[in-house]
Amino acid sequence: MSTEKSRKLRVALVFGGRSSEHAVSCATAASVMSALDPERYDVIPIGIAKDGSWVLAPNDPEPLRLAPGHIPEVDASGPGVLVPTSATARHLIVHEAGQAPRELNEVDVVFPLLHGPFGEDGTIQGMLDLADVRYVGSGVTASAVMMDKHMMKVVFQAAGLPVGPYTVITDREWQRDPEAALDAVGALDFPVFVKPARAGSSMGISKVDHRQDLRSAVEAAREHDPKVVIEQGIVGREIECGVLDGHGTDAPRTSPLGECIVVQNHAFYDFEAKYLAADDIRLEAPADVPPEIAEQISRMAVTAFEAAGCEGLARCDFFLTEDGELLINEINTMPGFTPSSMYPRMWAAAGVSYPELIDELISLAMERRVGLR
Repeated sequence: MSTEKSRKLRVALVFGGRSSEHAVSCATAASVMSALDPERYDVIPIGIAKDGSWVLAPNDPEPLRLAPGHIPEVDASGPGVLVPTSATARHLIVHEAGQAPRELNEVDVVFPLLHGPFGEDGTIQGMLDLADVRYVGSGVTASAVMMDKHMMKVVFQAAGLPVGPYTVITDREWQRDPEAALDAVGALDFPVFVKPARAGSSMGISKVDHRQDLRSAVEAAREHDPKVVIEQGIVGREIECGVLDGHGTDAPRTSPLGECIVVQNHAFYDFEAKYLAADDIRLEAPADVPPEIAEQISRMAVTAFEAAGCEGLARCDFFLTEDGELLINEINTMPGFTPSSMYPRMWAAAGVSYPELIDELISLAMERRVGLR
């Protein structure tokens, strides 16, 4: 890394990707790009197209915004980018047809704004670790384990955190005997939620009220991931807590709580409700919960964050049942990160603005050593 002290930090924003959350990632990049202070940062936007190619994107957030009637996508025809895989190189190489390859300036830190597989799941984190490049967010292990809803629950249970009843259907089990796999769901009470094990933004999730609808729901989930998690529906409130890592040896910090309330037109908090139908949901921060419950959720969020080995940021999601029982649902290591997303909104309720939150995450990434931690 350069020893220059006076120049601006060079931040590579990496977004798009091969997952079904490509458009959400583009929208996140648009928001972060708009919020980064040009007096402090040189921004290098790098898009990953749906075919996996890396391109140098325009430094213009507007085409990347997600809105009704407009689903953003990385243009694969842009100038190609080659990323370093050596611990002694920090320069990106840009190549365009008919032109000699050229170097971009050295990158100080990467902000991987990728959601879902092939980005949030430890893959890009591993690539950056190979090159000794600093980056925002969790490392390989936490990213991979928290992306997998099955392994995530195993970690939570090992840490003594309560999770709801669930079962898993692996690809091998489905290929071998789908009826037997469906019969195993009989131990759960309906309704159940059928989910791809490694997807986010509610992609491929179905709420199933009857056994006869289970097969089609599993097939829909398998379009996103051959491994499927089926969770028993929990009656209660969905409460969320933002976690922000501490500096040095300081403990992780927690935000005021948030609550997602589906007002109309949706059986649950699905993709359309999250991103395209703002009038159908209500996001409240801070959530209206008793102080003792808020304190318990904050403690559980830190326990989950540390048990998973998370770094930087995470959003921890909980169920608060009608009888006051708390269950942890999941952790997102790269949660929705537009200004209207729950994670930034919870920190805004604590007085931390969106640009300040981005600055803090970059600061935490710059403090962290490269390699094994």
